[in-house]
Amino acid sequence: MIYKAWHGLCLCGEAGGFPPEAVPAEEPFCPLVFLVKRDGLRSRGLFAISRLEELYEPEGTNCLRPCATYLPEDVPADLAALVEENGATVLNTVFDRAFPLLLRWTQRRDRGFRVTIVGLGDVGGTLLTGLVLLGREIEEIAIYDPNEALCARYEMEMNQILSPENDAPPRVRVVGKDALFDCDLLAFTASRGVPGPDCGPGDVRMAQWEANRALIAPYARQARETGFQGIFCQIADPVDLLAREVFLLSNRVTDGKTDFAGLLPEQVQGFGLGVMAARAAYFARMEGRSFDHGRVYGPHGGGVIVANHWGEEYDPAVSTRLTGLTRDANLRVRELGFKPYLAPGLSSAAISLVRMLRGQEYYGSVPLGGVYFGCRSRRTSSGPLLLREEIAPPLMSRLEDTYTRLREAEGL
Repeated sequence: MIYKAWHGLCLCGEAGGFPPEAVPAEEPFCPLVFLVKRDGLRSRGLFAISRLEELYEPEGTNCLRPCATYLPEDVPADLAALVEENGATVLNTVFDRAFPLLLRWTQRRDRGFRVTIVGLGDVGGTLLTGLVLLGREIEEIAIYDPNEALCARYEMEMNQILSPENDAPPRVRVVGKDALFDCDLLAFTASRGVPGPDCGPGDVRMAQWEANRALIAPYARQARETGFQGIFCQIADPVDLLAREVFLLSNRVTDGKTDFAGLLPEQVQGFGLGVMAARAAYFARMEGRSFDHGRVYGPHGGGVIVANHWGEEYDPAVSTRLTGLTRDANLRVRELGFKPYLAPGLSSAAISLVRMLRGQEYYGSVPLGGVYFGCRSRRTSSGPLLLREEIAPPLMSRLEDTYTRLREAEGL
């Protein structure tokens, strides 16, 4: 293992892959960054580890359990101890923007976050309201929608909301298309062809796939062209598929070839699972059950997995019932004649984004082995860190089946 110092970081790797200005270091120090070069279509780009064994484990649902991979015999024991005590970052240097993003992620912040919301429809307006009320970590919220009158209305009304803590809420301002990515976090809620409340049976989220895929394409290219270093939060449906699409489109040149000069996988995240967790807790409560140790995994939609408990108390029958109720909860709202956007706009979007900015655990779809898989993670100074638990074997089997289907759908 070679150690080099670079901007106060200790880069660790084999020969090659270091920035030219990095200088040799005699021994490892913190913060530690392990450099790897892996397939960008099937591997993560920048993520945190809490044990050195996690550097060597294959990517998949196994990353949601305590690491079972063994260290190579030639790994120094003091290096493993340093990681276990302080954590570390893994950086995939196959991506052109790996090192600039590493600096952005690890540097200390001296100001609040700047957020841009694209789309002020039902979900976008609800998200904006939630962030104004809850987002004390947010300095400014920029808003954009093709409807200029709608933007002007939200700018006036949102800036007239008092704070319950008597401090200043995030200020809201209208921006044009050219300034969308001048932010730390872009929340994409714009959508085409949202089915009405009287639509027929089926997963209405998938009905929006082709239309929203075309809608999001120019924004993915703009993220590439502007050198965006923040996080692209995909909120419009189908969340998980569109998150993957944003990542892919941002890394393609005009002839369709992939060059890995766009966003890193972790710069795109899907936010649709929070409401599934809230719905699962609601239905568990309606049936007199506890969901204190419940979990929700997988895609936002037909493939969602609900577990009454992640560990030994996992009950397959109860979990299967909760999964069905949670999956179809949006249809129950539609049967009443309404579009189900309030709970998604708050639970999946506003609250999940705030929890992410605070470094708390939150539900979201994150890159894992080439697909975006819903689980719990948290933002750290070392990168995104997955929540690892001793998941019950029957539940683990469900996760693996869903994960395999997602990879097959992506041709991986």
